[in-house]
Amino acid sequence: MKFYISTTGIKRLTISNSNSNSTAVKPPAPSSTAPRRRISTRSILPLLLTLAIVLPFLFVRIAFLVLESAADCSSSPECSGWRFFSRDDASHSRLSEEFSRALVDSKEGGSVGREDGVESFNELVKEMISKPQDMRAFALKTKAMLHAMEQKVKSARKRESVYWYLASHGVPKGLHCLCLKLAEEYAVNAKARARLPQPENISRLTDPFFHHLVLLTDNVLAASVVISSAIRHSAAPQKLVFHIITDKKTYTPMHAWFAINSIDSVVVEVKGLHQFDWSEEVNNRVKDMLEIHRLIWKRHYNDFKDGKENRELDVLSSSSLSLLNHLRIYVPELFPDLNKIVFLDDDIVVQHDMSSLWELDLGGNVVGAVVDSWCGDGCCPGRKYSHYLNFSHPLISSNFDPDRCAWLYGMNVFDLEAWRRSNITSTYHQWLKHNLNSGLALWRPGELPPSMMAFEGHMQPIDPSWHVAGLGERPPQLLSKEVLEDAAVIHFSGPAKPWLEIGSPEVRNLWNKHVNFSNKFIKRCRIME
Repeated sequence: MKFYISTTGIKRLTISNSNSNSTAVKPPAPSSTAPRRRISTRSILPLLLTLAIVLPFLFVRIAFLVLESAADCSSSPECSGWRFFSRDDASHSRLSEEFSRALVDSKEGGSVGREDGVESFNELVKEMISKPQDMRAFALKTKAMLHAMEQKVKSARKRESVYWYLASHGVPKGLHCLCLKLAEEYAVNAKARARLPQPENISRLTDPFFHHLVLLTDNVLAASVVISSAIRHSAAPQKLVFHIITDKKTYTPMHAWFAINSIDSVVVEVKGLHQFDWSEEVNNRVKDMLEIHRLIWKRHYNDFKDGKENRELDVLSSSSLSLLNHLRIYVPELFPDLNKIVFLDDDIVVQHDMSSLWELDLGGNVVGAVVDSWCGDGCCPGRKYSHYLNFSHPLISSNFDPDRCAWLYGMNVFDLEAWRRSNITSTYHQWLKHNLNSGLALWRPGELPPSMMAFEGHMQPIDPSWHVAGLGERPPQLLSKEVLEDAAVIHFSGPAKPWLEIGSPEVRNLWNKHVNFSNKFIKRCRIME
């Protein structure tokens, strides 16, 4: 059966059966005057695509020409010759020259008051459209707007730095809770008050056969991470002996933590500063040292408050006033019976076995430290001397090189026998007095600048892979995965400590994996939640 439909309209419909013998009725032949037109989709689609491309271009082009010509034309007859597909280079050149002169005039005109500016570029455009003004007025308002925005950015950056500074030196409530819970446990649990180390291990505390590691810290959680990471990666953990020095306030929670979480093969000693019986002479020297460091900090604080200090806020770090930080220079007095130690900061993580550090030949020097860097020749792993010392003072410029790389503090090998034979501690105090007599302007606050000066000529460089620092900087140093994995010790030096909320998520997991989140005290205090 077939259907026949005329293209000029349905005049007649004939249905025929091809299998029948009857003669099929054919549709009438189309008239010669009736046109045959079929609109195909293939012809419509390219046309639509062409229009979609051309029309936006025409619209944008016309809009630009209208705006440009409106600035050049003062009457409608002058604007009758606008060209849509070519550009008037002479008019554009005149417009640029006029705008440049207006900007120069506004610069020579002095400062612009806030009332002359607008809050945003959109407001500026609306005002110029509603109230046509000359080019100089436009330049003045633009300058005022940009000046106001620049002041807002500076103010926001300064506030952000202050907030960052406050956040970096606060004590998280989780850490505060941990100390309170452990102090309570020390009072009610006899095991938390057990002797550290156990009596049978007392002899190890001074035995040179063992590997002695020293921490000066008041952070229980951080100390636990340092020790647990060192034990986990040690080839001979039974040879490790940890000496923790803390203040009187933190002594009971620190003791309780390591008494409850003791490891049979590892010796941990916890001592408070109140348990040392120093001579009156040493006590007075320590007091003088702290007072001078306090005065240095106060001077920089006053300069910053008065707007004279343009450096970052970390010069005002509270660690610059910490007794535990400044007592590094008295390590030989703290451990009179030890000959060689590895000193560790509490913001480090041990990633590889450190046994060979005790076998290093320091060449008769006192301290072994990383100076050269993983980043290549001429690249300092930390900062240069010019960052810490004031080379505008002749006493500094005549004794030190501003482009010299400062060695890293935080993972160091100390030969205490060589230290006792030298005059390093006395030199340290002499530089403190020089700074006091020079108006406290020789260096920025902190324990590292005077230490670099005191250890001058007594430092032995060690392989850069032993110590990679800067993971607590803002932003953190861009270290490759290979560099981080090869480092024996990674150091979260800087304000963004891993136990703080401002710690960098990119590297915090390297620290978190050594936190015992299954511990009941950490669970109660919701550490790192």
